[in-house]
Amino acid sequence: MLGNGLKDKVLLPNGHKIPCIGYGTYKLPDDETAENCVKAAIEIGYRHIDEAAYYFNEKSVGKGIRDSGVKREELFITSKVWTNNRGYDKTMASFDQSMKDLGLDYLDLFLIHWPADAHEHDDWAEINLDTWKALTELYKEGRVKAIGVSNFWPEHLEALMEAEIRPMVNQIEFHPGYRQPRVFDYCRENGILLEAWSPLGRAKVLGHETIVKLAEKYGRSPAQICLRWVMQKDVIPLVKSLNRPRIEENARVFDFAIEDEDMELIDNMEEAGFSGHTPTNVTF
Repeated sequence: MLGNGLKDKVLLPNGHKIPCIGYGTYKLPDDETAENCVKAAIEIGYRHIDEAAYYFNEKSVGKGIRDSGVKREELFITSKVWTNNRGYDKTMASFDQSMKDLGLDYLDLFLIHWPADAHEHDDWAEINLDTWKALTELYKEGRVKAIGVSNFWPEHLEALMEAEIRPMVNQIEFHPGYRQPRVFDYCRENGILLEAWSPLGRAKVLGHETIVKLAEKYGRSPAQICLRWVMQKDVIPLVKSLNRPRIEENARVFDFAIEDEDMELIDNMEEAGFSGHTPTNVTF
């Protein structure tokens, strides 16, 4: 997944292609700021925009997408169904609302944002399957090009692996200092593509001694080291910034490679930058 540029794509299990880096829209305000940030990212060359109903900015993000001047078929747009809309009927209604707010006719990827879990629901597996049924129907109808999940652990994924259509993507917290090896290995073994939210550890790992030293060695920023590490793990990073120079900097990760011994140094970092959110403790 090293690629040569922002427009390079990775093949999903169903043959649909996904750009190797995405621009994330979490916490972008639902106003001209989001519109301008999305337009700037697309102008810089990003073709993968990651959105979610929970971000409460789909109207502004959608306007930025539509006003970018780039044809819809050249873009890869993701959204997600939030926890209070799990279940077949609510998921279908949530999807329709997202499409209305975004002003789009289809999505390239639709995800379940968080799994229902035993700490909140006795029938958590049934809830996840009922939600997945809605995603499957949307996929079969052609309203979404690919379907997947976010923040699912192996125990949440297992039931879905027996479904008619299996998850194609799992978007998880993944960055130096938080690798989630159990989830990583399970998805690798089952052909599920991984995406990384918070690939910079919410900026908390940028000052870590290992990252700083490698940034100096390679003549790169700490953020570029983190993103390159993610990519060399064959994981798609989702980067976010409101600052155009930073958005541009995050895209300059294709003209260098981290050596194997340095990848191992990052692999062996102690826990750092972890958000604290897991499927077994979230109460969103």
